[in-house]
Amino acid sequence: MGKNKLKKFREMEQIELVFQYPFAVLQKDGFPMRGKWKELFFKNANPIVLELGCGKGEYTVGLAQQFPDKNFIGVDIKGARIWSGATKARDNRLENVAFLRTDIELLSHFFSPGEISEIWITFPDPQMKKVRKRLTGTRFLELYRRVLVPDGMIHLKTDSPFLYTYTRESVAHNDLELIADTSDLYADSRFSSSSILNIRTHYESQWLERGLSIKYISFRAGAETPLTEPDVEIPYDTYRSYSRGQIQITEK
Repeated sequence: MGKNKLKKFREMEQIELVFQYPFAVLQKDGFPMRGKWKELFFKNANPIVLELGCGKGEYTVGLAQQFPDKNFIGVDIKGARIWSGATKARDNRLENVAFLRTDIELLSHFFSPGEISEIWITFPDPQMKKVRKRLTGTRFLELYRRVLVPDGMIHLKTDSPFLYTYTRESVAHNDLELIADTSDLYADSRFSSSSILNIRTHYESQWLERGLSIKYISFRAGAETPLTEPDVEIPYDTYRSYSRGQIQITEK
């Protein structure tokens, strides 16, 4: 492990808005703020929004700056990535931001039923060959339902035609309420005045520079509808067969 990463890990241990709990500790003692984030950390009654796979935390911090009447928590397993957002939130003295270093599969260990109002999923790996690992797959949607309010919203931003199409098909197949949907976010006039969607992550900027369109879809997770996988065949993203420096542009 590089010295820079070790330095970041040591620094994060001193940042009060970062929480790191090994699974062994969760099993033994549980998470003391589960169900009490508003009371014990944020010290307000405002809604809580998660950014899953938050990476450098651009959305977590950006949304928190735009919406001081909401609380935002970035979740990622990579500590070196979280460091960027955590230090920015600390240096800007944002009181409605936290970061949680953990696997997404463990969300219910950190949040109680109905504790979360919205979930953002920003540019995840589409997991084209592994449906169980797709962050908009039914396995994860069931997990989100355990912590979301009954009408909680899920937002997906992606460069992947595969993941976007899969998510649209899944929402329709499971009769979930569709809120917004576009296959080309920055060319769609319906979203031209939306400040939320103008927050750009590190990887999003890279995809835009290479000519890829950004897709966005939001929907309600529902609370009672049984979830099943859509029976559809979706073409794979050919450009993801290349390294980030050798991307094949497939969109015009």
